[in-house]
Amino acid sequence: MNKIRNEWIYFWTAVMFFTRIPVPFQLPYSSEIMNRSQRYYPWVGLLIGIINAFVFGACTSIFSVEVSIIISMISSVLLTGAFHEDGFTDVCDSFGGGYGKEKIMTIMKDSRIGAYGVIGITLLLGLKFLALNETAHFDIATACFVIVTGHTVSRFISSTMIYTHQYVTDIDVSKSKPIATKALPLSSLLIGFIAVLLPFAIFQQWKYFPAIAFAFPGKIYLGWYFKKHIGGYTGDCLGSVQQVTEVLWYLGVIVIWKFI
Repeated sequence: MNKIRNEWIYFWTAVMFFTRIPVPFQLPYSSEIMNRSQRYYPWVGLLIGIINAFVFGACTSIFSVEVSIIISMISSVLLTGAFHEDGFTDVCDSFGGGYGKEKIMTIMKDSRIGAYGVIGITLLLGLKFLALNETAHFDIATACFVIVTGHTVSRFISSTMIYTHQYVTDIDVSKSKPIATKALPLSSLLIGFIAVLLPFAIFQQWKYFPAIAFAFPGKIYLGWYFKKHIGGYTGDCLGSVQQVTEVLWYLGVIVIWKFI
């Protein structure tokens, strides 16, 4: 029973830190609990994806597909508090405007958004909208599947950074976003991967599984880039990996739909 209770705590810890979904009970906190919650990051993505897909599907009965996608994207931002989008803009500003590790890390902790961040997030959200709009031409059910898996796959890929790269301590610890920084046994990675497989099994859309191969190189490149310039990753780096691989997943699905 204690093991089940602990897993329950780890899951809701991940929900509490990475969404704005109310947790109706008090949770204990420690760095160990935070580290162990990493196995449930893709499950948080699954939860967010299901809600967003429901919002999208419900809206299509009233509004156009384009309006429904925008409302779904808004629901995603509201659910997460733009947690990952904020990380992406910080990475755009810091790596775009900084030179050298110290300068990059300083800019990354600045709460203000600069030109690189504005341009980056505008292009990213625009590409995300257009990609989702194209997947909606398949059919509504498939579009809902793509939304669910986009949130799940991208969070799983982002979580693998913890296993492959070193965490870089932020200059100002008081402004650091709480994240897991210690890799767990590979069995924990398997728990997250189950969340990735569930939508494929439920929707029976296994033909799109290879789209993961389109998304994963985004993580590999960003991981290399971050290591080259700052020696590893930060919480903002994980957020940017999630955002980039989510869009790459959508593009990969489109490629498979058209050519494979």
